Amino acid sequence: LYGVLALLASVGMIAFITFKRHRFERETKLIIEAEKNRSEGLLLNILPAEIAEELKQDGSVKAHRFNSATVLFTDFKSFTSLAESISPEQLVESMDHYFKKFDEITTNFGLEKIKTIGDSYMCAGGIPIESENHAIRIVKAGIAMMDFTKESKPAHITQFEMRIGIHSGPIVAGIVGIKKWQYDI
Repeated sequence: LYGVLALLASVGMIAFITFKRHRFERETKLIIEAEKNRSEGLLLNILPAEIAEELKQDGSVKAHRFNSATVLFTDFKSFTSLAESISPEQLVESMDHYFKKFDEITTNFGLEKIKTIGDSYMCAGGIPIESENHAIRIVKAGIAMMDFTKESKPAHITQFEMRIGIHSGPIVAGIVGIKKWQYDI
């Protein structure tokens, strides 16, 4: 009888330990999956999906030539003089206001944001996936950006007059650098 009880206690203990281990492994798997998804989201926020996939598969990204692409860049007129007359915090808040909307417009027209430098915003169409209507989408996005800049008048945001440049032609695009990766043209 004691032997049977000891055997049952041993089996119960093994079952309990196995259950706890399985639960721990399942919870660990969920945590790892969540972190993987978070890392994937961060990577896709930095790089186009196709480029991120190439980087994950090959460990590097080759420069790609596109025979036909269109680039749009914006510039705020008299930015430097206006920047000197407002606080740095208001300047950053104002740029953020415009560039967030430009990001939304770029996404809506299926374009690729390349970068911002100061008051300049650059995006491109026809990369990293070639398309035939990239110039039309860029022009429509440019018009939407101009309309937003003219119509957006929140009280705490500095108003800028914007200029846009557009160019179509061949482009080479890829990742440059080893720190703070950037998909660039």
